[in-house]
Amino acid sequence: MNLPLLKTIKAEQLKLKRSPVWLAFFFLPIISAFFGTNNYLMNQGILQSEWYSLWSQHSLFLSYFFMPALVGTYCSYLWRLEHMRNNWNGFLTAPVPLGALYLGKLFHAAIMIIAGNTWIFLLYFLCGKLCKLEGGLPKEAMSWFLGGILGGMAVCCVQLFLSLLIRSFAVPIGIGLAGGIGGLMITNKGLGLFYPYSLYSMGMRANNPYRELEVGTFVSGCIVYIILFSLLSLWRLRRREL
Repeated sequence: MNLPLLKTIKAEQLKLKRSPVWLAFFFLPIISAFFGTNNYLMNQGILQSEWYSLWSQHSLFLSYFFMPALVGTYCSYLWRLEHMRNNWNGFLTAPVPLGALYLGKLFHAAIMIIAGNTWIFLLYFLCGKLCKLEGGLPKEAMSWFLGGILGGMAVCCVQLFLSLLIRSFAVPIGIGLAGGIGGLMITNKGLGLFYPYSLYSMGMRANNPYRELEVGTFVSGCIVYIILFSLLSLWRLRRREL
């Protein structure tokens, strides 16, 4: 890892230290797991596929409601200090390239997605054991986990751009939540692979663990959105620098 990028990662780490945003990171997946597990227990007469049925309920609440809001909150917080007072001047005059400044934030967003998905699957496993389901996680769980990380990164890049563009802390969070809810409707129309907020839910096989995923198209779509919105963020930073 080059030195300028390492400096920006450490600087962002200091900003996030003792941040209240970690409370949302911890509690929102717990709330989602509670609702999903409760819904599964109340409908066991219909939901008879055990681990798969439990995942369908966990991922439904998580992917369309809780995770978009969590990603929106985290990305807004990453730009929050820059939007306060005259902090943009100090940020843009730091002796590191603009690319390193942006990648420092993207690095921490990626860590949040990986850690968040790990916490989500740990809760899923614990809830399954509390429901006295036999065996361990389904063999497809790793595919759901990795798909969620890649799709989540696409959403992170969109939200980082919106949070850079919009000074308000709350508005990008609202857009993320609305985008997640809209993703449910767009995915049901078969257009989820072309809508960034659907990529996380599709990667996680939200509400349908048996969904066939066109892996090549899914990965390509995620990469396109990651690159596109990263370039847009860098373009916006250069406009601020001028």
